[in-house]
Amino acid sequence: MKIGYSFWGFLGNGVTDTPDGGRSHRRPFIDALLARGHDIVFLQADRDRLEVGEDLDDAYTFDDGLPCLDVLFLEWRWAIPGRNTTTCGSEGHTCDLHRQAQLINHYTVRHQTPTVIWDKDRTLRAESVWRRTAHTRVCEAALAPTLGAHSLLFPVAEDLLTQADPVALAAQPRDLVLGYVGNQYDRDDSFDRFFAPAAAHVEHLVAGKWTKTDRWPDIRFVGRIPFEAAAGVYGRSLATVLMLPERYAAVGQMTQRIFEAVLAGCLPLAPANIRFADRFVPKELVVRSGDDVTERLSHLREIAGTQQHADLIAACVDRLRLFGLTKQVDTLESVLHGLDPATATERGAA
Repeated sequence: MKIGYSFWGFLGNGVTDTPDGGRSHRRPFIDALLARGHDIVFLQADRDRLEVGEDLDDAYTFDDGLPCLDVLFLEWRWAIPGRNTTTCGSEGHTCDLHRQAQLINHYTVRHQTPTVIWDKDRTLRAESVWRRTAHTRVCEAALAPTLGAHSLLFPVAEDLLTQADPVALAAQPRDLVLGYVGNQYDRDDSFDRFFAPAAAHVEHLVAGKWTKTDRWPDIRFVGRIPFEAAAGVYGRSLATVLMLPERYAAVGQMTQRIFEAVLAGCLPLAPANIRFADRFVPKELVVRSGDDVTERLSHLREIAGTQQHADLIAACVDRLRLFGLTKQVDTLESVLHGLDPATATERGAA
C-alpha cells in the first residue's frame, strides 16, 4: 500500500528541547513497514532537516502537498494553546495541527481514503466521529484500549532484545541507585508517592522538563538532556520508577521508557496502580508505596552484580517481547487489510 504517514517529530535524534518520545521507536517501525513492501510518504515537515540540518536516508520521502494515497496514517495531534492554535507564521507557532486538519479534510472527508489514527497520547475524545466512521480505524498504545480501538503498542526491535546480555548489564558499574528520564506532564502524584520518598535516601537523578519543582527541594533535577543521552542515564542507574499519567495507567499504556531502561540494564519498578503491571515487569518489581520502592532498592543494592541481578534483568528483557516490532507491524497490517478499499470511491488525488 502507499501510506501517507503524518507525524510531528523526528526520525533521528532531533533537538534537545522537544518532548518527542516517538524517536525511540518511530524509525524502526517505519523501516519495518518499508521492508514489507509498503510505499511511505511523510506528510508533515521534515524537522530532521529543517531544525537539525540532518539529511536522512534517500529511502524516506517527504511531501508537503496532497499526493495520491491508498491509506492515511496519523500519529494524532491535538490542540496545544499558544503553540499550534495560533496564526500561521506567528512566533512559536507549529503547523502540525493545521496540516493534520488539511489532510483529514482532503483524504478522510472528501475522498473517503481509508484512515488509521494512532492516538499515542490518548487525546482523541471518546465521542470523536472518527471512532464510528466506516473507513477510519483508531489504534491506541494500550493493553485495554477504548472500546472499538485496536491495541498498537510502541514497538521495540527484536534484535535489541536478542543482543541484550543480562550478565554483562548486571556487572556494569552504576553510581546511581535511582534514575529517571522523562517530563513532568501529569506525573506529580506518582512522583510524590513513589519516587521522591525513595530518592531521599539514595543517589539519584531526574532528567527531563520539570518546571514546577519547589515541593521537592532535595531532588536532583538536571533539566532536559539530548535524546541519545537517555541511555547513559539508565546505564548509570540501578533502577527507575515507571511513572505514568493516570489516563495511561488506567488502561495499561506503557511508554517507551520501559525498554529504554531495561536495555541499559536499569530495572523498572512498576507502581501497582498501573493496569497489567505484572505483564510489564516481574511481580517482585511491582511496588505499592514509596516505602516499598525504598525496600526494593535496598534489596537490589544487595544483589547488584550477582546472578540473581542478571536473572531479574533477563526476566525484564523477556517481558519486552510484548512490544515486539514484528508483532506491532502485524497488528497494523491487520488493521489496514480490515479497511475495505471499496469504501473509498476515490483515492486521494493531488
